Amino acid sequence: MINLEVPSKFRAFVNQAHQVAAEMLRPNSRRYDLAEHEYPVELDMLAAMVDGLGASGTSSGAGASGVRRTAAAEDGVVNGSNLSSVLSIMEMCWGDVGLLLSMPRQGLGNSAIASVASDEQLKRFEGVWAAMAITEPGCGSDSANIQTTARLDGDHYVLDGEKIFVTAGGRCDAVVVWATLDKSLGRAAIKSFVVMKDTPGMTVERLENKLGIRASDTATIRFENCRVPRENLLGTADIDKGFAGVMQTFDNTRPLVAAMAVGCARASLELTRDLLTEAGIQVDYDRPTHRQPAAAATFLSMEADWEAAYLLTLQAAWMADNSHPNSLQASMAKAKAGRVANDITLRCVELTSTLGYSEHELLEKWSRDSKILDIFEGTQQIQQLIVARRLLGKTSAELK
Repeated sequence: MINLEVPSKFRAFVNQAHQVAAEMLRPNSRRYDLAEHEYPVELDMLAAMVDGLGASGTSSGAGASGVRRTAAAEDGVVNGSNLSSVLSIMEMCWGDVGLLLSMPRQGLGNSAIASVASDEQLKRFEGVWAAMAITEPGCGSDSANIQTTARLDGDHYVLDGEKIFVTAGGRCDAVVVWATLDKSLGRAAIKSFVVMKDTPGMTVERLENKLGIRASDTATIRFENCRVPRENLLGTADIDKGFAGVMQTFDNTRPLVAAMAVGCARASLELTRDLLTEAGIQVDYDRPTHRQPAAAATFLSMEADWEAAYLLTLQAAWMADNSHPNSLQASMAKAKAGRVANDITLRCVELTSTLGYSEHELLEKWSRDSKILDIFEGTQQIQQLIVARRLLGKTSAELK
């Protein structure tokens, strides 16, 4: 049986992450929301501290690079880096999602490298801040329909195409780019490549102005005759291995995005409970909901939804730590947490009325930030489709 309580060995680390969120991220949350595209210089010191903790082993391997799968322990139970990563991300996003997404060397591309890179590549790309480039103007949720091409030319792959909505694409050191080796072969030919930012032929076209996570830059990047060293292909070039190796990235990163949603939703719940208490509305856990004020009953319902998302997220990460296939659980966690975060943050704005809708509190900001968490790393609809396929035993061709 899986015990979904926070492991005792992580408690000091989780408390430390919460302290950073409370003292550094949340106090700067409004500033960088209003100053979109201004780099949060405070994160440099924080990133250096995270690097130091990682090198010393104090952080238990948490962070974007902590999602690499290892062989299960002989006793079959491991509370490892995937679990510590989601726990730390929950705390950091209690502080601010956009600032967490702006952390140097903690990009989604770093998770991709950790997921599928060889040991040699892991060492070579150590310390690199990597963004993830999947989405294209004509290809959103259907990642199998990627049009960016990669053709082999001697010791290099030549990339051509355009990527949009690249988180931290203007600030990172490298971008993990999904491209196809042969369009006629469909998803089997899609591979991922690490492209360093100074590579000729790679151009950051523009930075987007967004609804939420405004502290995090989102870029459009074009690749024209961009030559990438052959050894920068992540994993294997063997097409017979198919799409599974590339998609393994999502099995590791979707719980991380679910953790972001859980953290943001918890921030909204905690502040809303305080504001309700100040207004004289007590949430009583010993009374049935039908005997409480409507606002308190609504709050209890939201907490129950949040708890489900929290436990699903921990389960998906625990399974990754223990080398169990978790594609179903990763999608369930992402779908549940993404939707719950959207619902909770918006309903908290409603419950707190003018305080929630104004910039007096961060509730309105959290409602904007949470929207992306139901979209990127696979939309709500895509996650539901994946879950349905897994539960019904259908292929992607049988259930579209």
